[in-house]
Amino acid sequence: MMNEHGKSDRPVVPKKSSNKAARAEAERMEGRGLAKGNLREQNTFRTQGRGDVYHALERVREAARENKGTRFTALFHNVYDLEMLEYAYRQLKKNAAPGVDGETWHHYGENLEANLQELSHRVQRGAYRAKPVRRRFIPKGDGRMRALGVTALEDKIVQRAAVEVMNAIYEQDFADLSYGFRPGRSQHNALDQLYLGIEEKKVNWVLDVDIRAFFDSLSQEWLVKFMEHRMGDRRMVRLIQKWLRAGVLEEGKLRMSEEGTPQGGSISPLLANVYLHYVFDQWIQVWQRKIAQGELVVVRFADDIVIGFQKKTEAERFLGELKERMKKFNLELHPEKTRLVEFGRFAALNRQERGEGKPETFNFLGFTHICGKTRRGRFTVIRQTIRKRLQAKLKAIQIELQQRLHDPPPDVGQWLKAVVGGHIRYYGVPTNSTALRNFRYRVSCLWRRVLGRRSQFGYVTWKRMQRLIDRWLPPARISHPYPSRRRPVTT
Repeated sequence: MMNEHGKSDRPVVPKKSSNKAARAEAERMEGRGLAKGNLREQNTFRTQGRGDVYHALERVREAARENKGTRFTALFHNVYDLEMLEYAYRQLKKNAAPGVDGETWHHYGENLEANLQELSHRVQRGAYRAKPVRRRFIPKGDGRMRALGVTALEDKIVQRAAVEVMNAIYEQDFADLSYGFRPGRSQHNALDQLYLGIEEKKVNWVLDVDIRAFFDSLSQEWLVKFMEHRMGDRRMVRLIQKWLRAGVLEEGKLRMSEEGTPQGGSISPLLANVYLHYVFDQWIQVWQRKIAQGELVVVRFADDIVIGFQKKTEAERFLGELKERMKKFNLELHPEKTRLVEFGRFAALNRQERGEGKPETFNFLGFTHICGKTRRGRFTVIRQTIRKRLQAKLKAIQIELQQRLHDPPPDVGQWLKAVVGGHIRYYGVPTNSTALRNFRYRVSCLWRRVLGRRSQFGYVTWKRMQRLIDRWLPPARISHPYPSRRRPVTT
């Protein structure tokens, strides 16, 4: 039970005195005395969850917030804490594909207390070993295949616990321009910030940055150096190195690499943010203060970056310097996908005066951004679903419907309700209503075609089909307000 102060009324089993002494010494090295209400120390198995975990890391957050130069030397014990491991286990997807160990979330949970106790002891004494990541490929919107890593279950648990500990530090350091895979931030926060920046600032040129094979190319050596700026706990750094060096199992062959971090693990997005925080975020902030003469708008979601410039000369200079900066840290800009386009409130007029066509467009987080006007003739940014993304989604739905040919219509309808609803919730932004209606209509046609193959007449009347559509497919409606209306809440 929890008292009014958020602490447990249960008796606490103290850890060994040597661990206490080491932690107190580490706290002195971090430049902070023992705070009121020390971190909970326990070996007993608990199921309290997020409350105690939050309080256990609050002092780390405060220290990281107050002093950006603090190196934390006592972090590792938070990772193998039983309460933290249980919290991490319950945050995982229950039906995710198993890794090389074949272990599933449900099977592991049948004896959860004993399994987590044993895992905690292995991590604590250094006997924990990371397993190779199983490689699998999924299709991308452009027809190519994206490589993903399927991590073993226990590796996911320990990684998720490590992410919680590291977030307590790095969330105090990360720049406001960074939105990817961060607590309390989403794709739509990044999209809104870009929309507002282009509309409200003097943006005339947009640089769409694409880093070639980022997750496979980042230097592990540089990543470790970056982490050591804030983490002086060598056991914590070695734990991360275990995951980096675990290798990838592809078609039965183990492949090791000193570059990259496998996608699919809980730790990979955070490591990517740490890497780009030092390589890009801090660098561009200094560039903006010391070099830029015009206004800049910068939004980064993981390795997807869009920068708005007032002056073309500055944009071209920045692009050249960015290439050199990336090269220094083992990264490369994609020569075809990295584009500088004329975009903004004066783009259409300037191009018309030069006898050129309409302003070019650029893609970001699933949306094509287009220069447009409101009904009153005011400049605005029109966001529409990327055509290739829409076509790829419809193709995937068609294949799945064919596999569900003999399923009862209510079962198929329930599945389509989730798919169409998820699509509308993400892409339901202002100015995208036409694409939403088109998507819903084309899904209806695909479903009708499949149902026709089940009918003895070879077709299904639209009258019957309309009843199914009204019953199962969510209406195509705008799910998100204009960014200017949401801004007071999210920024």
